Order: sequence, then structure tokens, then C-alpha cells
Amino acid sequence: MSTIGAVASRWRNPSALPGFGLSLGFTVFYLSIIVLVPIAALIIRPWELGFSGFWKVIEDPRVLAALRLSFGGAAIAAAINAVTGPIVAWVLVRYSFPGKRLLDALIDLPFALPTAVAGIALSQLYSPNGWIGEPLSHLGIRIAYTPIGVIIALTFIGLPFVVRTLQPVLNDLSREPEEAAATLGATRLQTIFRVVLPALLPALLTGATLAFARAVGEYGSVIFIAGNLPMVSEIAPLLIIIKLEQYDYASAAAIGVVMLVASFFVILALNLLQSWIGKRQ
Repeated sequence: MSTIGAVASRWRNPSALPGFGLSLGFTVFYLSIIVLVPIAALIIRPWELGFSGFWKVIEDPRVLAALRLSFGGAAIAAAINAVTGPIVAWVLVRYSFPGKRLLDALIDLPFALPTAVAGIALSQLYSPNGWIGEPLSHLGIRIAYTPIGVIIALTFIGLPFVVRTLQPVLNDLSREPEEAAATLGATRLQTIFRVVLPALLPALLTGATLAFARAVGEYGSVIFIAGNLPMVSEIAPLLIIIKLEQYDYASAAAIGVVMLVASFFVILALNLLQSWIGKRQ
């Protein structure tokens, strides 16, 4: 009777989250098929080389140089977008001017434009005989086929992540604290850095993290402007493609595992920082 009573009581008092078990099961199954199984296969494949073989692939100077450029370029590009992105988002949200909708639509071009097309366009602009590259070459500044070109390409594809993350937050941000700060005698810069920026910081970190994650694995928009010179302007995704073309699948997977682990810890650290900032606010 007690069992029947418990069932009847549960029937009378349904769960506050109906369908939770089914939806959770579907979520775990879907993530396992789409994410966890491919990642597991990627992690397992390099170990057919053994630990010494895996380490030999990773300590290759060419691989280390490519990893440094991919992660260093992605970090620099994310930092640039973390500075320029809020300015662009601020202008689009707070001001009205002719051509605003056109400018707002242009922000999404890196999303819609095929990455190879973006890479060709950037290489044409910044090559020694390009519209921007030629005047700079007269000053002794070379952009295309250098790490600087890689950073420019990564900045280009990462900007929309920061802008689109900040825009909804700026739209919802009340102007009363800014007005109160101005009434109390704060300058505009003091208001920006002490009132507005702290409120935007969690969203800004999210956008910068997304931009970094996209930039680390970027391929199409980089290979044309990079020049792909080993030890100079060769990125890690291109080196993985080269290994695959040589049918060296284990070495390609080994480089992929290093990129996966390093990206995970960088993104985890940024998420923890974002959580810590959110709790302090």
C-alpha cells in the first residue's frame, strides 16, 4: 500500500520539470555522438605512435612554431577585438547616423563570407602591390606573408563575435548610472571606465573568448595572406592538413590533440575569470 500511495502522491504532484529525464537523456546522447565520440577518437589516434612518438611530433621545431603563431596570433587578435569591438558596439547602439543599418550589416560579413574569399580579399589588399600594402611597403612595412598578416586575418574574422555579444547588453544597459556619475562630477572617461565598462566586462570576456576560439582553428582566411612559410607564417591548422596529405594521420591527430587541450584550458580560464567577475559584481 505504501508503494501505491507513493505512486499516487507522485501522480498528484508532478515534477516541476516535466520531461527532464527524457530531455537530459537526449542531450547527453546527442552531445556524445556529435562531440564526445569524435573528440575521443582524436585523442586515441595519436597514441598508436607511443608516448615517445607523440612527443617527437610535438617537439618538432616546425610544429612548435606553428602552434606559437596560431595561439599567439589568436590571443593578439582577441585582445585587439576586445578594444575595438566595444567601440564599434557603442557607436551602433548609442548613436543614430546615416548609413547605420548598412554599417550594422557589414559587421556580419565575416560570418557570411566564405573564409577563402575573405583570405583572397585580404591578401589582395595587403600584398606589396595592393591598395593598402603598396603604400605601407614604401614605408618599409610588410603585411602580407608575415605573422602580421595572420593577425589581421584573425582580427577580421573575430570582430563580429565581440560586437554581437556586447550589443544586447548595451541595449539593456540603463543610462541612469551614467547620468548620476555625470551629476556627481565624473568626466566622460571616468564614467566609461568606472560605470559602463564594469557592467560590460562579463559580456566582453565572452565575446573575446569566442573570437579567440574561432581564431585558433581558422584556416581559409589565413592561408592566402600568411604565405605559409615554415617557421615564419605557417599556422597549425595548415600543418595538420599537410600531415593528412602525407597520410600521416597519427601526427596530424597529435597536433590536433595539443590544440584541443591548450584551447580547452585557455577557454576554461577565461570562463572562470568571467564567473569570478560576475560574482564580485
